[in-house]
Amino acid sequence: MLVLGIETSCDETGVAVYDSDRGLLAHALHSQVALHDQYGGVVPELASRDHVRRLLPLVRQVLREAGVREPDLDAIAFTQGPGLAGALLVGAAVANGLAFGLGIAAIGVHHLEGHLLSPLLEKNAPAFPFVALLVSGGHTQLMRVSGVGDYQMLGETLDDAAGEAFDKTAKLLGLGYPGGPALAKLAQRGKPDRFELPRPMLEQLGKRGDLNFSFSGLKTAVVTLLRQRTLDDQTRADVAAGFQEAVVDVLVAKSLAAIARTGLERLVVAGGVGANVRLRALLDAGAAREGFSVFYPAMEFCTDNGAMIALAGAMRLATQDRGLKAGDPGKSRGFTVRPRWDLATLALGR
Repeated sequence: MLVLGIETSCDETGVAVYDSDRGLLAHALHSQVALHDQYGGVVPELASRDHVRRLLPLVRQVLREAGVREPDLDAIAFTQGPGLAGALLVGAAVANGLAFGLGIAAIGVHHLEGHLLSPLLEKNAPAFPFVALLVSGGHTQLMRVSGVGDYQMLGETLDDAAGEAFDKTAKLLGLGYPGGPALAKLAQRGKPDRFELPRPMLEQLGKRGDLNFSFSGLKTAVVTLLRQRTLDDQTRADVAAGFQEAVVDVLVAKSLAAIARTGLERLVVAGGVGANVRLRALLDAGAAREGFSVFYPAMEFCTDNGAMIALAGAMRLATQDRGLKAGDPGKSRGFTVRPRWDLATLALGR
């Protein structure tokens, strides 16, 4: 099964070709960081227009690098949601237009499902079932993953996601966009124990076994701390290190608790914050201590990318037989996007 994957949910244009037998054949990614940097965050209209400019040239490039022609494709997978409505529409329109012209399937993929399955791109891929820590700019969730489309929510953020808290704290420290990687880099020069910062909801974990997250209080604690101090370079680095350590401590503690509660032996980490070096180090240490295995996507697949969408599309095609053929090219064919789409509601075949 040969699948073209298209990702345009936010500020990165990703395209990939995945073969069910041979694996990932080629992929390319264009980041809009330079475009949005002057605004301190993503401007949706600019993001959509840049996807329009970049997407078709990237499709041609990836097909050429994969040694594949359009008629060779069996399906086109695209990010249907969640994300920015205009950005999603660009990818959906291109994917459905190509699929209509080729008479093949167009498969709408949940963006977070793509992240969730992305470690399966690696040679040392985890087997089902596993616990997944999905940690990104917009989502922080712990899930039991029993198979493609079979997801059980164990805990999620009640307010700010971890990546969002990273970005907001980076802005408080005067760092550029995107804030998370900049803060992590600054934290390397800091002393994480200089300032006492809260570990939100860890007390609830001990009392009630609560696997939910909350990071808004930690962000508020940083705001209060910064108002009380003059920000020299070392102080900024120490605050960054202390904040990062607090977030990572919570993520690791909840992940270990989820493993213990489910009795599973595999933890998958996905999403942009999954690239954080300190998080990986503490999770690896916890895995070695508690006797379970932890799996990560390659660094290049932690952020949004077309490879994870192509993989998710291919796995859905392999898992189900739901008449996903394009049908009669002469018939009207519509499509929708889902800017807000709860992964917990995703059922097999929906």
